[in-house]
Amino acid sequence: MLRNGRRRIGVLTGGGDCPGLNAVIRGVAKASMSLYNMEVLGIEDGYEGLIERRVMPLDWEKVSGILTQGGTILGTSNRANPFRWPVKKDGEEVEFADVSDQVVEYVEELGLDTLVCIGGDGTMAIARQLSQKGVHIVGVPKTIDNDIWGTDITFGFDSALQTATEAIDKIHTTAMSHHRVMVVEVMGRYAGWLALESGIAGGGDVILIPEIPYRIEKVCEYVAQRSQRGRRFSIVVVAEGARPEGGDLVVQRVVKDSTDPIRLGGIGHVVARQIEEATGLETRVTVLGHLQRGGTPSAFDRILSTRFGVKAAELCFDGVGGVMVAVKGNEIVTVPLSDVGGKTRRVDPNHPLLAVARGVGTCLGD
Repeated sequence: MLRNGRRRIGVLTGGGDCPGLNAVIRGVAKASMSLYNMEVLGIEDGYEGLIERRVMPLDWEKVSGILTQGGTILGTSNRANPFRWPVKKDGEEVEFADVSDQVVEYVEELGLDTLVCIGGDGTMAIARQLSQKGVHIVGVPKTIDNDIWGTDITFGFDSALQTATEAIDKIHTTAMSHHRVMVVEVMGRYAGWLALESGIAGGGDVILIPEIPYRIEKVCEYVAQRSQRGRRFSIVVVAEGARPEGGDLVVQRVVKDSTDPIRLGGIGHVVARQIEEATGLETRVTVLGHLQRGGTPSAFDRILSTRFGVKAAELCFDGVGGVMVAVKGNEIVTVPLSDVGGKTRRVDPNHPLLAVARGVGTCLGD
């Protein structure tokens, strides 16, 4: 659809925030305006803005100066799912309704030729469903977990990796001073990339990831042996989605009206208690939590986000939809949204980084 001879596109950011979101928005908007003379509308608070009809025009001034800012100028939501939208009935009771047809109608009313959806696996799953209902969509993969299928890396991961590594570096010094076992819990629900890479980079003695169920006896034995050899401290890096062999994930709470209702958290405290009880070694826990999502994007993420944004603008101008931009090697490519949804990029049992970790004596709990 051309309005006054120009294409019009929309941009939204969905799911949890992470460094690099504003860099993508900037890349999409500036390339759309400078290269392709397209109009750009920002959708406020992810899919919630489409449901509640909240948008803002994006001009050159509005997206200037945001490259280095964390978060997202558009706002985001991890509870807004057009196919499962919470509606209050009879006072307090909440029911879920499919309002996706209203969203499709609003996209048509806005005159959007393409909708750019920036987000993680949940955002991409919804994008795929809307694409099947006729909405022209280009996805941009974002997650600090680095677990979106179809791309070698997502923006946001490198920044979170830097934050986690710096935290482990700092914890190292206090662990050495007090002769303690320090457990560092990082994000990573179903994929252990962040724990694995920050653990290697930070010199973690034990790394526990979702892909390798651990035996706590093995972990305790390893930590005790280090102490007996005169290494009177240990660093244990554990992903929030790690679980013991034959055991379950540690769930912190359930948010019923969220697109991803399960909130993990607490595995670090479980592991720390078990280590202290079994070894007698004083053990402390640090949960990095949302620190990993905040702050300015790394140089790598600024560049990757900008590349993603410029490519997304090109696809919008060319009328390409139903795809997600991705990295393969050093090239920006596209993969079908239909291939992305419902899949998770996890650490393969034969991944070279696991061999690297084992090679320097790291315990993986198996």
